[in-house]
Amino acid sequence: MADNREQQGKGAPQEGDRPASRRDVPIEVRRKLRHESRTSQTYKAFLNHLCERGGMSPAVAEQAAVSVLCALEQRILADEALDMEAQLPRKLTDLIHRCEKHEEELPEKFGREHLLKRVGEDLSLNPDAVEPVVRAVLDAIRHQITEGEAEDVMSQLPEDLRDLWGRAV
Repeated sequence: MADNREQQGKGAPQEGDRPASRRDVPIEVRRKLRHESRTSQTYKAFLNHLCERGGMSPAVAEQAAVSVLCALEQRILADEALDMEAQLPRKLTDLIHRCEKHEEELPEKFGREHLLKRVGEDLSLNPDAVEPVVRAVLDAIRHQITEGEAEDVMSQLPEDLRDLWGRAV
């Protein structure tokens, strides 16, 4: 047997080592793998857009997205938050749901200054750096959702937050 392996070469796969053909993998498994791949690609595209808009690394972009979305979802009704989440990358919504602040049923009444302060504290940013980060995240979110959904979210925001939500970076 050792002679046979030496003849085939050290790196040659053995018959039992060959990957299974596509037909050998059940369709349910293939569907799940395709879904996970698309989910990952959608999330990466979201993060890339945010990194490009906000000039930040992927790790910072992820933290910023979670912080801003968490605050935004606390400001709008739960049904509207779910509608918005349905159009966002699944990996992002999974991160948001781990946020401890998502336990309240009714939205809090707060405006721009409170949101900026909260995000600044979450990300340990100086006050001057917070608004561009928030705008970049909101811009990335708006690129993921339909215009109708963006209008629905905006209708639940006070005027000073509508300004952040409505203007691009």
